[in-house]
Amino acid sequence: MADQTIEPILAKSAASGAPAIAAPVVVAVPKSRRPRGLGHLLEQEHILAGALLAPTLVILTLFIAYPFVLGIWLAVSDKVVGRPGNFVGLQNFWVNLNDTIFLRAFQNTFVYTFIATALKLALGMGAALLLNQHFRFKRIVRAGMLLPWIVPTVLSTLAWQWMFDATFSVFNWMLLNVGLISQRILWLGDGTMAMGCLILVNVWRGMPFFAITLLAGLQTVNPDLHEAAEIDGANAWQRYWRVTLPLIKPIMLVVVLFSMIATFADFQLIYVLTRGGPYSSTHVFGTYAYEIAMRAAKLGQGASISLFLFPFLLMVIVFQLWYIRRSD
Repeated sequence: MADQTIEPILAKSAASGAPAIAAPVVVAVPKSRRPRGLGHLLEQEHILAGALLAPTLVILTLFIAYPFVLGIWLAVSDKVVGRPGNFVGLQNFWVNLNDTIFLRAFQNTFVYTFIATALKLALGMGAALLLNQHFRFKRIVRAGMLLPWIVPTVLSTLAWQWMFDATFSVFNWMLLNVGLISQRILWLGDGTMAMGCLILVNVWRGMPFFAITLLAGLQTVNPDLHEAAEIDGANAWQRYWRVTLPLIKPIMLVVVLFSMIATFADFQLIYVLTRGGPYSSTHVFGTYAYEIAMRAAKLGQGASISLFLFPFLLMVIVFQLWYIRRSD
């Protein structure tokens, strides 16, 4: 088409004797089409976001949502091993409320959680303040602080079980040689003392997590703030209470939240050390649910015991998140 347009112009110019003027030639180039493949689809943000979120959603569905929904169904059924369950409503929950061992486990769960968390917070804060000072080999000390927390729970609990053993207890040996006791103490033979031993082991295991996390928070505090407070006449306690604590409070609340959730659902430590004994006096929700569901084969009632944790954990999470947002 371009050639047909140019030829008459050149012929007219030649006939008139005028010099021929070359006209610009415009060639239409067809627009190349991009292949609409996977790369083109991923250039769209909503498709890319869905592709990135899909594996996480699948994992959450398979390992969290499905077990949670199945647990709710089991809790409202009379399911036992080897027999399909029928819907019974809230009957399992009423049975639990009339069970003296369940009521003891209910009490033990809250006592165990709140006392252990309070001790871990207090000792962890003290350890973090000490580790925040400058001294020789502080990196080695900080690394060694994590050992109780990174050692497998079952392995460390077996070591504590040996130390609390009625016959071979290292604590009894030390106390007998020092002369503080005249006969061996049954550390795990009494319900109250066994619960104290469980709290001790939980604090020993969980305190390093508090210490290292709070230490990270302490290192974000600007030293100039402490210097200004010291110039204004504030002593060490006032500087900690008025300067340090408000600045690390969000970190502290998050650590407490994680610790309470983990302690509420603790199973390995208690089951290995006491198995809920003596005489079912140290059962918590986790261990008692296991005993009913796995040993007694009552899956429905065991699931209902486990679900008693959910409302309390939800209330704790909502309250702490509300408090953190309110503080911000």
